[in-house]
Amino acid sequence: MTAIPAFSLSNPPGLYDPTPNAYSHVAEVRAGSRLLYIAGQGGEGLDGQLSPLFAEQARQALRNLQTALAAQGAGLEHVCKLTLLIVDHSHARLAEWGEAAGQAWGDAPKPVCTLIPVPCLALDAMLVEIDAVAALA
Repeated sequence: MTAIPAFSLSNPPGLYDPTPNAYSHVAEVRAGSRLLYIAGQGGEGLDGQLSPLFAEQARQALRNLQTALAAQGAGLEHVCKLTLLIVDHSHARLAEWGEAAGQAWGDAPKPVCTLIPVPCLALDAMLVEIDAVAALA
């Protein structure tokens, strides 16, 4: 017997294709799913250091998200919603985020996502922060 996924992702007709920007338009979470709310993960390593490069911080933030998820028996495949905060947002940074997310999720559909440009984050050198909602069956 195959387990029913906890959620489905879709891009309804009538909305543009968000795939190049690494997100989906709609996440439907099934009743009875176990939800995880992951606090904002920045690009700091275990030693607290931040790379000066946005792309490296984005990759590290995704690794940090994976660590938080794994502690609860989950992975990126369980993420249905992201909130992405980017300092000094630009199309170049969006492209770098898209590349990092593409590497992390591969060919799988990307979660729904709200990107919020911000002037600064909790740490002076922090350039990106992502929080997530994950759903498990």
